[in-house]
Amino acid sequence: MGHDARSTDARPQTRRAVFISSPDLWRVGFGGKHPLKPERLARTVALLTAYGALDAPNVEVVTPRMASNEELALFHTPEYVDAVRRLSTGDDRIPAHRYGFGPGDNPVFRGMYESAGLKAGGGIQAAERLLAGECEVAFNFSGGLHHAAPARASGFCIFNDVAIAIAYLVAQGQRVVYVDIDAHHGDGVQNAFYESDQVLTISLHQDGRTLFPGTGFVEETGRGKGAGFSVNIPLRPNTDDATYLWAFEALVPPLIQRFAPDILVTQLGVDTHYQDPLTTMALTTEGHEALFRVFSSLATMPWLACGGGGYNLDVVPRSWALAFAVMSGQTLPDALPQAYRDAYGGEWLHDHRSPHLDAATKARARWQAEEVVAAVRSAMGL
Repeated sequence: MGHDARSTDARPQTRRAVFISSPDLWRVGFGGKHPLKPERLARTVALLTAYGALDAPNVEVVTPRMASNEELALFHTPEYVDAVRRLSTGDDRIPAHRYGFGPGDNPVFRGMYESAGLKAGGGIQAAERLLAGECEVAFNFSGGLHHAAPARASGFCIFNDVAIAIAYLVAQGQRVVYVDIDAHHGDGVQNAFYESDQVLTISLHQDGRTLFPGTGFVEETGRGKGAGFSVNIPLRPNTDDATYLWAFEALVPPLIQRFAPDILVTQLGVDTHYQDPLTTMALTTEGHEALFRVFSSLATMPWLACGGGGYNLDVVPRSWALAFAVMSGQTLPDALPQAYRDAYGGEWLHDHRSPHLDAATKARARWQAEEVVAAVRSAMGL
């Protein structure tokens, strides 16, 4: 690519940006062999710090607080919250499997209640700051845990910080649009608001026939008052930047414009990257940054961004650094800072390689995207 720096947004920005962060967010985790490694968070902060991005005059770093029982109860059952708290202390009298915990995706670990509670509290803080007009954009990068159900952990997610924050916003009278670009369907958030006309949920993801959680089909459009307020855009494995962005721009901006929300909430999972070990999508950091730019252009309203998936330790910090640079209107040099390179390796902020996809693979992905876009347009009356 041969460039030294890129503007992360075509328009100069002076938006006040909040970044929710504390080492307590990554102090404990599911264990060394689990894909959701706390190091992803530590590396992201290390990269933003090395660039000086958190020291910009329009940026405030906010330490997260624990979500209260009342805040967790905006989505989760009191019984589940109590079970998580007790399991977190090593109480083996609790039937962990009843609440979705056990070997595999969601092993119990000491301190998980506090770790998950901080991530949920950070989402509430971001929402509070935005509603108070203290910032225009806020990034709860440790959040985005969109699979958790009211009484069950699921897919590496203990507390559903996204559903909690959106429920809080709705309780404050806000109309919320939620856009989820994680490779996995945002099932927990969709289910939370499936019968609500105050939340428009839009999820772009790898086809549920090929990836957990096996949901997120075009036919899932909401129920009752929420009919027509759930939108799913399932894409074929090996969908690349061009096809993904085409589908996104064909549907997301017009849906948001018609809904006329008060606030934009996004889940910025970056496991759509072609080097991610858990998925088979084919995006690059170029594609991620292009999506962040579209969100930025749509964010004429307050914008609460959450993190999410992403399991390649080299990719996640780079993509989320690009996300926060776009949100806060900063330009980051393409050469990684020497301090970061010394600690973690790597050379460039952006990918300097692309996935090798043959013409037939690209054509199949484009064909499915065109079919899906047409089906969503029909279902949504666009």
